[in-house]
Parts: sequence; structure tokens; C-alpha cells
Amino acid sequence: MMRRFGTARHDIPDTPEPGSNTLVARGVSARRGVATVLSDVHLDVVAGEILALVGPNGAGKSTLLSVLAGDTEPSAGSVLLGDEPLTRTRTVGMARRRAVLPQQHSVGFAFTVGQIVRMGRAPWVGTSAARDDDDRVAAAMSACDVAEFSHRPFASLSGGEQARVALARVIAQDTATILLDEPTAALDLGHQESVMAVVRSLATAGRAVVVVLHDLGLAAAYADRVAILDSGSLVAVGPPRTVLTSDRLARVYGHPVDVFDHPDTGEQLVIPRRVRNPPARS
Repeated sequence: MMRRFGTARHDIPDTPEPGSNTLVARGVSARRGVATVLSDVHLDVVAGEILALVGPNGAGKSTLLSVLAGDTEPSAGSVLLGDEPLTRTRTVGMARRRAVLPQQHSVGFAFTVGQIVRMGRAPWVGTSAARDDDDRVAAAMSACDVAEFSHRPFASLSGGEQARVALARVIAQDTATILLDEPTAALDLGHQESVMAVVRSLATAGRAVVVVLHDLGLAAAYADRVAILDSGSLVAVGPPRTVLTSDRLARVYGHPVDVFDHPDTGEQLVIPRRVRNPPARS
């Protein structure tokens, strides 16, 4: 089990052991107005693993990520960060233990890319970890392929470039748990794969990663576990080969889905079934 973190300003959190829970949700529900958007969700976030949250639009994926991040208070149930309730964790304590990538990356001032990424180091001001600021920022920018943009205004970048800079900021924060809301949504095919490779390397290094994905193929390829949400409820959670089945996905998405192994690599492929219109008769 992860040791209890101190709350003094100079304290640095302990590194969780691989396989230990960094976040735990128990019976979590959430409401938006009168509507229930999450219902009785139980979920473990594990160091050294990628947990992908998938499901149709409106399933509750982003809401669950926000609850795990401590940004949305559940209407029922609880979330533990290590062995402490999120509700009792100070803001700076959270920021040193989990980093969050939201869907939107808007910036209200004319910050450069380098300044944006360096913002990820803010939680470590006044700690011995601050001595690593330059190295963490440089490594994060290199990993996300944005080092060449360092001096450009963030607002001048394309949507895909901004998404990679936002991810670099999260990586520079250097926390044990990383929560990513659709990090590949604005990216082309090559950068989708490179970003997910970076996410894989973070988990391999012992980080616990939760990532919201719409692309089931990416979830199958990169996740250690997949949690399927539908209408706010957790339908299934487990390894991709156990969870991502044709029948289950067809029920959840309301569309036929083919799941099979690549004939050369053996990797699991998840593809929506498409029926072409028959050619018109002459």
C-alpha cells in the first residue's frame, strides 16, 4: 500500500509501489442538475498500468475522470488518493500527486509554449524537486515533440500542436497518477500513436494512467485494463481481450462491431462493421 503523504509544503510524495492503488473510487455517483450522470462506480487506478475509459457519447467518461481528479464532488460514494479521502487533501497535495489533462486547452494570455509547459512545475515550488525543473520541462517537451515550438505563442499553434503542448505540461508535473481526457482527439494518425507510446512509457516507468479514449483500437492496443461506461454505469472492467468483445460493444454502442486478431501481428483489432450499398443494377 502507498505510504501516507505528508502535507507540509516541503514534503514530496512517496513513489507508489508497482501494482498498488493510487486512486480508488467506491460507490461513486454524480449528478448534473436533476440528472444522474454516474451511478455506483467502483474502480481502482493502479501504478504501472494504463486504464482506458471508453463508451459512447454521454456515457460519463469525462465526469468520472473529473471525480477521480477531485474537480467534481460525487453525490454519493468516495474517492481515495493513496489512503486519504480526496475531500481532505489540500490543493497543493493533489497537484503533487496527480496531474490532469482536460479536453479544452484554451489560454487567456500570450504565453509561449515553454512557459505553458513550465507551469506544470508550479506545485514543486519550494521543494527539493524544483531543482529538476529544467530537466523535467526539457524531457516533457522532447517526449511530446514540441521542443521546436518553445518560443512560439501558444495561441499561434494548431489544435493538434496545442494538445501536445498541454500533454507536455502534464508530463512535466511529474506525478504518480496522470489523468488524460481524450489526449488523441485533435491529433493525426502518426501523433496519435506517438502520444500513446509516450503514455505507455509513463506506465512502464510506474505511473498510474487513466485515459479517456473514443478510439477502441487505441484502447485495445495500449491499455492494460479497459473500463466500459454506458449511461453512467460501469458495464465491464478488465483486460482488453476480456472486455472488448463484439457482443458487448454492439450492445453498448448500438452498432455492430468486429473484434479480431491482426493476421500478421496477432494484435487485437476493433472495427465498426460497415455495410456498403450494393451497386445499382444497369
